[in-house]
Amino acid sequence: MTDSSDTAAPVAPKGVDTEKPSAARVYDWFLGGSHNWAVDREFGRRLETLWPLFRPVAQQNRAFMNRVVAAALEAGVRQFVDLGSGVPTVGNVHEIVRNRLGDNTGRVVYVDYEPVAAAHSTLILEQDDATDWAGLVQADMRDPDSIFAAEETLRLIDWSEPVCVLMIAVLHFVGPDDDPAGLVARYRKQMAPGSWLGLTHAGVADDAPPDRAEQARNFAAAYKNTSNPVWLRSDEDVLPWFGDWPLLPPGISPLLDWRPERKPDSLDAATRPFGRGAVAVHPG
Repeated sequence: MTDSSDTAAPVAPKGVDTEKPSAARVYDWFLGGSHNWAVDREFGRRLETLWPLFRPVAQQNRAFMNRVVAAALEAGVRQFVDLGSGVPTVGNVHEIVRNRLGDNTGRVVYVDYEPVAAAHSTLILEQDDATDWAGLVQADMRDPDSIFAAEETLRLIDWSEPVCVLMIAVLHFVGPDDDPAGLVARYRKQMAPGSWLGLTHAGVADDAPPDRAEQARNFAAAYKNTSNPVWLRSDEDVLPWFGDWPLLPPGISPLLDWRPERKPDSLDAATRPFGRGAVAVHPG
């Protein structure tokens, strides 16, 4: 299955099926990336019919992550672990680190359990000549001990020094049975004083317009019978996950409001009720 824009797509990693949609490649398409194929774009268009705000919310999650990485670098953090990273393209962590620091002065570990995402990630890091200082761990973020023990993590990350752990748009895939509070606490326990924890989460704020709120809830409901069900949560649900770590201003907020770099437009205002983010720093 191809279309004219597939001529600009990269060569598919060996063994990767480009005839079936991949969640990681669909997300890449929403972000404006090129690591996607016609089948991914068609699936993404169907998702947009359920919730037209999906694309701008995805882009705001990426912009939030970019600002967190930049701020952590400014604070002196040089190590990053991106959980549920998908395909590392379109302004992802290693690109920001390289642009600000150059090669071999930062360390980045991407973590994703999906084989398609892992294959694309490995290929991209090789093409970017970044494998000396950035790597991929194929693992489920719900199994932190396997991530800590992985060869690439041991090679690249020194947990006795500050690390920025990123949980961007992934915790709403962690259900109650997986104990999200306990899961985040396990990562916090691993991190040294001065470390940063940044996360975003899907939800529906009380001030959301009723029609848009219904679309978002229907979108989440569509995932309930898939392998990746979605849980929408409130600020009150998420705040305890940070334990006693202080939040950087402005605390838990709409994605647009965390250290904004531009004035919001009308589309930003429409998406404001549906994505929340926060960053905490290990106080020890």
